[in-house]
Amino acid sequence: MTAEHRVHLSRAARPAYQALSAFSKTVGGIAAENGIDDRLKELVQIHASQLNGCAYCVRVHVERALAAGVTADDIAQLPVWRESGVFSDRERAGFELAEAYVYIHQDGIPDDVYNRVGGVLSEKEYVGLSWILVSINAFNRIAIAGRYSTPPRDDLVGEDKDAAAGAAW
Repeated sequence: MTAEHRVHLSRAARPAYQALSAFSKTVGGIAAENGIDDRLKELVQIHASQLNGCAYCVRVHVERALAAGVTADDIAQLPVWRESGVFSDRERAGFELAEAYVYIHQDGIPDDVYNRVGGVLSEKEYVGLSWILVSINAFNRIAIAGRYSTPPRDDLVGEDKDAAAGAAW
């Protein structure tokens, strides 16, 4: 295998990718049932994808965030969320949790983060958001490992249907 040719896991093992897609749908349902609205769900997925360096997933979730009513200004403020005044306490807790999941190899979920986030989110919200973060980190790793190209915005139409069919990328 050469560096120029990367294995695309979503194509090479479609059943596994379809299972991950189904998992993502299940997780999204659990998150919604547990009080995680689309705005928060998309913002934390963008933030995690930015931190992981996954351009493909940033593109996908920016589109979904815009459809959920998130503004371009909100998205632009994500990298500086600690200094920005545009996010709610729930969103700020979500960003902190997203960072803990991205960097989970360093300290797990540190007690201080767990306690701060738990002081804002209910246990159900914490569970729903945590599963969203597990899911997006898995997708980020697949796209980054395969160096998947970032599609033009108009190519994202039907992305969910493609993923469910194992035909993404």
